[in-house]
Order: sequence, then C-alpha cells, then structure tokens
Amino acid sequence: MNCKIAVIRGDGIGPEIVDATIGCLEAVAHRFGHTFKYAFPLMGGAAIDSTGVPLPQETIDECLNSDAVLLGAVGGPKWDNLATHLRPEKGLLNLRSALGLYANVRPAVLYEQLRGDSPLKPAITKKGINLVVVRELTGGIYFGPRGYRAGKYGQEAYDTEAYSKKEIERIAKVAFDVAMGRGKRVTSIDKANVLESSQLWRATVTKVAEQYPEIELSHMLVDNCAMQLVRDPSQFDVILCPNMFGDILSDEAAMITGSIGLLPSSSLGSTKLGLYEPIHGSAPDIAGTDTANPIATILAAAMMLSTSLELPKETAALEKAIKTILGKGYRTPDIYSTGNKKVSCSKMGELIALEVLNGK
Repeated sequence: MNCKIAVIRGDGIGPEIVDATIGCLEAVAHRFGHTFKYAFPLMGGAAIDSTGVPLPQETIDECLNSDAVLLGAVGGPKWDNLATHLRPEKGLLNLRSALGLYANVRPAVLYEQLRGDSPLKPAITKKGINLVVVRELTGGIYFGPRGYRAGKYGQEAYDTEAYSKKEIERIAKVAFDVAMGRGKRVTSIDKANVLESSQLWRATVTKVAEQYPEIELSHMLVDNCAMQLVRDPSQFDVILCPNMFGDILSDEAAMITGSIGLLPSSSLGSTKLGLYEPIHGSAPDIAGTDTANPIATILAAAMMLSTSLELPKETAALEKAIKTILGKGYRTPDIYSTGNKKVSCSKMGELIALEVLNGK
C-alpha cells in the first residue's frame, strides 16, 4: 500500500514525539511492505512564527490531499498573549472544522504492566479500565456565540452552549457504532437537570438508540460521571459526551490509567480522513529534553492504521510491540518507578520500532 500522511509536528514536545512515532511507522511499513510518504505542513505556534497565522490555507490543502493526518501537539506560553483568533489552539479548532471532523474518539486503557501507576486504589484497578470517550468536536460552548457586554455588575463575558438535533444524532451514531464493536453499552453524559441543550441532547440520543436495539443505553449527569470514573471506572464501556464535558472527562479518564502520556485520540468525520494525536498538550517545560512519553502518539498512529488506512494486522503488530516493551520494564520518566528501566523519548520509540520489526 502507498499512503500519504500529513504530519504536523507542532510545538513543544510535538516534534520529539512525532519523530519517535514516524520511526515506528517506518518499521510497520518495512515489515508489511508498505510505503508511507510524509508531508510536513505547519500549524500552531510554529505556523504563527513562520506565517503569522495558526493555520495557513496550504496546511488545510495538504491535509485534505492526504490519507490521514498525524499531529504532535500545539501551543505554549510564547503565544499566550496573542488575540484568541491568533492563538495556536485556534489552529487546531479550525483544522477540525475545515476537515469536517466532528467526532473525537479517546480510548482509556489501563495496561496490566502499569496497573501500579494508577492513582486509584488496587481494589479499584483490579477490575480493570477499558473505556472509550466519544466527544462531539465542532459544536457546543466552544463554537457558540461569544463576546463581551454590559451586565448587571458591569462588563461581563459570555459563551453560548448550542446544539442542533443533527449534530447530536451524528455523534450519537458514532458512539453506538463504537459500542457495537465493544461491550454494547453507552453512557450518555449531560446536565439535563439544568441545561436546555442537555435536555435536547438526552432526548435525541434516546431516539437514536432505537436504531441500535442491541445497545444498552444509560444517561448520567456530568458531575456524577466525574465521581463514578474514580469510584469504579470498570462500569463504563463507551461514554458519549458533548464537547466541553468530553474535553474534561477524557482527561480525567487519562489520568486514572496512570499517565496522560499514554492515551491517543482520533478525530473523525464522514470520510476516512482522520486526525490522530495524543490527548496531552505540548509540555513546553520539558521540550527539547528528550524525556517526553511518545506512547500516546504511537498509539494514535495505531488508531490511524486501523481507521483511516484500514490495516488491522499492522495495527495489532504496533500495539503488541508497545505492550511487549512495557512488559520488559522500559519506562519514560513520567511512568518510571524503582525497578524499571528509564529510557528517553527517542529510545522508547527505537525500542518499539525494533520490536515491530522483530515481532511475529
């Protein structure tokens, strides 16, 4: 197979984790006889420094002309004082919109090899954690009307939560489709006891569920879900969330697995083209030190192989290599503990790539 992958290295630790991941992809390509061609468009702070905007049109065009998009991370304190529309994060939001990506899929898995790294008690982690957060990406409070106005107590700022039935229906279908390949359980998250938008969300998700009689649907208020994730995460299979709730809860789900540096995500739309990235940020405090954890980005590449490129054997080989290396005790500093073997970001990538090449 010949594939073109748009690689956005990004800011902070982005280039380091992406470089480690490309090494693993090249190992996959060599083992299975594929050719992956890479383009390296700019987005985020790097794009601002080079072009003055966080998302140049040429980046959008390059991504649209690729089979998949791999992203490191964007942002950093260097650009924190820019106007909102010029900040690095705006580039990511606009790219998702330009590519028609409305569904964010974030698996959270507690690896057996890392069970002791979870902040949860052993009595909880022994049940295991294996869930997926499906987050709506292009609606809700992040995209609704916003601004400043004169209020009761003087100047006030406002952001508006808004959802249409169509937006809810399409993300609900993604969640139900994901659940059909897993445990066939969906927990839909809202704040229907307070918000009108959540009442429409709950009613619409319930209606969509009628098309999936095999799925067990339950509804949960977002504050209760935050509590349940630390009380007993094993109760969840697929968690369906509006944009802001999904943003928050998926980070919580990441941390209970032991490290935010372990979890990938995919952003999907109505075509095979997807955007794949780790859920963590650019970590500017450790940028350039070769100490970041590349596993989340490598797992994002595995999601890319599975979803956009439809290469299940290659996906399994890459995932198996990661588990094998963790099983041998290799750890980046964020998950290191006494008795393990501490390695750098680049070394972790090399070890996983070698395991892919030598795997059976």
